[in-house]
Amino acid sequence: MTARILVVDDILANVRLLEAKLSAEYFEVVTAMNGVDALEAVQRAKPDIVLLDVMMPGIDGIEVCRRLKADPATQHIPVIMVTALDQLEDRVRGLEAGADDFLTKPVNDVALFCRIKSLVRLKMLSDELRARAESSQTMGLVVKAIPADSRPGNILVVDSRVAFIDRVRVALTGKHKVSAVIDPLEVIPSITESAAPYELVIVNLDAEQFDGLRLCSQLKSLEQARQIPILIVVAPDDEQRLMRALDMGVNDYLIRPIDRQELMARVNTQIRRARYAEQLRVSVQTSIEMAVTDALTGLYNRRYMETHLGHLVEHSINRGKPLSALAIDVDFFKPVNDTHGHDVGDKVLQELAGRIRENIRNVDMACRVGGEEFTIILPATELHLAQKIAERIRKSIAGKPFSAGPNGGSLNITVSVGLSTLIGANDKVEEFLKRADQALYIAKREGRNRVTHIAA
Repeated sequence: MTARILVVDDILANVRLLEAKLSAEYFEVVTAMNGVDALEAVQRAKPDIVLLDVMMPGIDGIEVCRRLKADPATQHIPVIMVTALDQLEDRVRGLEAGADDFLTKPVNDVALFCRIKSLVRLKMLSDELRARAESSQTMGLVVKAIPADSRPGNILVVDSRVAFIDRVRVALTGKHKVSAVIDPLEVIPSITESAAPYELVIVNLDAEQFDGLRLCSQLKSLEQARQIPILIVVAPDDEQRLMRALDMGVNDYLIRPIDRQELMARVNTQIRRARYAEQLRVSVQTSIEMAVTDALTGLYNRRYMETHLGHLVEHSINRGKPLSALAIDVDFFKPVNDTHGHDVGDKVLQELAGRIRENIRNVDMACRVGGEEFTIILPATELHLAQKIAERIRKSIAGKPFSAGPNGGSLNITVSVGLSTLIGANDKVEEFLKRADQALYIAKREGRNRVTHIAA
């Protein structure tokens, strides 16, 4: 794991020492010796992490951090503040300015590399999600800024000793909601059954009744808990278990005895990061849905159908499974728009799409491929079953009038349906769909409001 790290300190000896340590671990190092140069270096070098001294003349580290976090172009870059051991006030100020972590001088090598590797891992995930979200925005799919979120976090504390749980609860009371579990067997049920999702799990590795590392491993392997950050508490001399925990994906750690300010700071940082990542995931998922679905009806669009139909045909041929398609067209739809307006026409299409969804299976793929044209792909479906599904859809649409608006009364809508099935290993996607369209044209010529199939 490598990364580009910006080291900022006004003392040249400190810069050279950190540069040597990081370079020895194959990190790429960029340096700056004051706040102004640091801000310029961030824009120029695009670092993955900023290692920032608090005390500097002119623009100090706190102000540099505040400016970086206020800029949408740099707010995602992790900032580690470096403070003197007795500068508790600077830690609080730094975290209020948006710092992601902090280290105390003299910087411990284990702490330095643990913090950096943890933040690099998180930034790699964040960068991937941001890239996808930005691509979506470029295509006009999602244009939504991610707002700051100051809601109380939902935290689960795991330890066999009530005294530890109480100390954590007291330290976080008023800022976050804290739940606790003393039996490790209850942790997974607690996470999966919680009404509100947990945003952080705190695990004491020195719990007396269970193996904290094993619990962390289980949480990282469980799909429902994989994205929840884990903060562990370890003894000062327990470097071996600390490294193993970080290797398995634990997000952060605290060394006993716990400093309340540091606990609050690290909890706030993990929750903020988790929410940012979740909002990015939601943004990406929304953009994916917008890219493959029809905005009016919520059905899949033509692009999605054309992309995936080839795979479905190939799968059906390879497995010897049947595959059917329905081509559906609304009868006499133009007069609906001409007489009642396009708003009513849109509402008819939305309701019609809803009736289609109600009459197909979860495995079926319903798509809007044109104005009032729809295609439904029916995997593992033979001709006789496809005919039943087509008739069910036709009757559902014809059997109940559609609303024509508050003053327009109701409309009787019908559809014509063409049906085709896959006819062998040499069948092509284009021919498969063409036969459904041809059957649809026959249904139109023969009087509409019917299902027609062309024998292969």
